[in-house]
Parts: sequence; structure tokens; C-alpha cells
Amino acid sequence: MTSTQESVSRIIEMAWEDRTPFEAIAVQYGLDEQGVIKLMRKHLKPSSFKIWRKRVSGRKTKHLKLRSPDVSRGYCPTQYKQR
Repeated sequence: MTSTQESVSRIIEMAWEDRTPFEAIAVQYGLDEQGVIKLMRKHLKPSSFKIWRKRVSGRKTKHLKLRSPDVSRGYCPTQYKQR
């Protein structure tokens, strides 16, 4: 997998995560929310894109300004298993 393919894959993964704000994607990859939407539209099947848009529309955790100050990390502590 090339670096570009890896970056696209990681951006898609971050976009699907509930607690990863669009601002974090912008810092790491230089894509604002509209850029992420364009990338998702290009790389997902139409049905998957519609599901994703419905999921993130209005989700408070996807925008730092709307996020509760109680949410200080990018993922739930039980999301990743300790090895």
C-alpha cells in the first residue's frame, strides 16, 4: 500500500470514528470538513457515504466547538484492547 493509499485509509477511519473531530483530521492531513466530505464521497460506495453523512450530521463530538469539555480524548478507553 502506498503512502497516499494509507493516508486515505486513515482519513476514512478517522472520519468514521465518533470521537475524532474534523479539526484533528485538518491538523494531521490538512483537510477541512468539506475536504473530508469530498474524499469520503469519492472513496466510499454511494450507500456507505449516505450512511456516514447521516451518522456524522449534527454529531457534537465531530466538532470541537460543539463538544462537551468532558470529552478530552479521541477514543473511548474500552475501544482498544490492552495487549
